[in-house]
Amino acid sequence: MFTEIARARIEKAGGQCLTFDQLALSPHSERMLGPKNAREAVRHFGPAPGVPHSYTKPCARFKGRKFERARGRRNNRGLAIQ
Repeated sequence: MFTEIARARIEKAGGQCLTFDQLALSPHSERMLGPKNAREAVRHFGPAPGVPHSYTKPCARFKGRKFERARGRRNNRGLAIQ
């Protein structure tokens, strides 16, 4: 959707105004899609964080030392769940 003034300026400069369906069907357009699993939110998906052999990141309220970061999540803390 172009305004009349914008359309006139584009066409005066030698360009052309395409609608979205014309743009999608154009042979010179390419659809770019990035990696879906690169999001940080994907690290929270999967089995529960406390389950053995689970590498799922917990949805903790805070990121401090005392919040879901104790035994089984850090080295030298007495228990290795993994």
